[in-house]
Amino acid sequence: MSLSIPEIVQLLSSRATTWYGQEAVSQLDHALQCAALAEHSNETPETVVAALLHDLGHMLSPHRPSVALTDTMPSKDDLHQFVALPFLRSLFTDAVLEPIKLHVDAKRYLCAVDAGYWAELSPASKHSLELQGGVFDEKQVGAFEDLPYYAEAVRLRRYDDLAKVPGHQTPDLAHFEKLMVQVSGH
Repeated sequence: MSLSIPEIVQLLSSRATTWYGQEAVSQLDHALQCAALAEHSNETPETVVAALLHDLGHMLSPHRPSVALTDTMPSKDDLHQFVALPFLRSLFTDAVLEPIKLHVDAKRYLCAVDAGYWAELSPASKHSLELQGGVFDEKQVGAFEDLPYYAEAVRLRRYDDLAKVPGHQTPDLAHFEKLMVQVSGH
């Protein structure tokens, strides 16, 4: 089943208002901050849309628990980077979909190639990294660097890490909805 852009907006407006895991922002605030950071960095419109939608899989998961800021850490990875792809494939090209798919592996990659990256991760990100397979080894680093859109996924990951600031002002969802329409061609 695919989603339309109005359905994506509705999903973000309704299901993304809860806390973003153990972070002090809502899922919607996180998505808007991530997209705004990408836009401010002059990313392509496709990368900005990927930044906005990178965690949509959390909202589409059939086993999505009601999450409060004080809840315990999850004990299993929800594979959210893959969940949203079938819902978005009819709307967007690989320039949007691949960075979404690769943003989790980008964290594993950055931990392997950037000595200070692990220390900068929030406790929730460190916990999820372990659930997602841990730090890449040398072979995995090379394989990741061979993938199309790996560089976009790494930049998206950096925005993802920074997009957790309580009360940070961003353009609203309507602003990014226009970009989704532009990128999708619908």
